[in-house]
This record gives sequence, structure tokens and C-alpha cells, in this order.
Amino acid sequence: MKSTVRRSKKGQSLNKSTRPTSNKVREALFNILRGTLEGTRFLDLYAGTGAVGMDALRQGAALVYFVETSKVQSNKIRESLLKYHLLDQSEVINKKVLTFIKWAEENALTFDTVFLDPPYHTDEIIQALSTIGYSSIVADKGIVVAEHFSKRQLPDRFATLHKTRTCQYGDTVLSFYEVNVGEE
Repeated sequence: MKSTVRRSKKGQSLNKSTRPTSNKVREALFNILRGTLEGTRFLDLYAGTGAVGMDALRQGAALVYFVETSKVQSNKIRESLLKYHLLDQSEVINKKVLTFIKWAEENALTFDTVFLDPPYHTDEIIQALSTIGYSSIVADKGIVVAEHFSKRQLPDRFATLHKTRTCQYGDTVLSFYEVNVGEE
């Protein structure tokens, strides 16, 4: 019996549950964020291959936390960071996302930009956004970007998070949230 292994464009095998953010969506994301990442702290939740967080580093983020539940994927992220000399600007955390958010809050960590790309056909996106909205891990004036399936409508508000914009790319949507929108 043959097993099916998904491969990236470079021929690397991917964990079956890993669905990397497409190049088109990543390019659009960083066009929108251009000029806002210099010197910031970026959080890549459900990091998968780590491509989004590595792009954030290339765009000038001072520090990126990669959170991934798969030990195999976490090790691959570390290897890539080492290969591209980005390890000293990174933290790779092998934890479940909700556990990490609670841990980050307990340790007073804050992030200027939070990106999350959970599995599309689960409720993890709602749980994660709700947990983030009730936490203090997003810095004042920080943003949260959620990548999700186009058939899923996300609420306009999760506690302190308020949706400011959505951008659709085929079956993928990027929903942008800010903390305390309209408050000085």
C-alpha cells in the first residue's frame, strides 16, 4: 500500500496536517504589513513550516515566536532558522496554541503582530481568537491577523479585538483585528 505524502514546491515532505500559507497570500499579507514590522515582536501561531514568521524576520521584525504543536515541524523550523542565520532572533515553542497563550500572559509577553493559521475545518480559530481577545498578549495598538477558509465568517469582535478589515484570496481570507480600536 502506498502512502500519500504531500510535498512542498521544493520537494520537501510535509506533515499531512500542515497546510502552508500560499505564496500569494503570504505576499499579500506582507504587502499590507509593509513598513510596520521594523523592530517589532511577531507571533506566528500554528507555525507549520515557519514561512510566515521567517518572512516577518526578513521584513525587519526584531523577534519572532514560532508556536507549533508538532515536534517534527518545530525541529524543521529550527533547522531553517539556523540555515538562514535567524535563530538568534527567534524562539521556537513546541506547545499547543491555547496553552502557549496562557503561558505568554503569565510571563507578561506581548506581541505587536500576531498571525494565526489554524486548521481550516475546526473551531480552533474561534477558540484561539477568543483566548487572545481576553488575554493581554497583544500590545497596545497591536494587530492580529487570522487566516481562514472563505466560507467561515468570523465575528467582528472578540473581547478587546475588533475586526478592521478582511481580504479574500480565492478560498482564503485574512481577517485583521486591532486592540481597542477607536480608543486613545
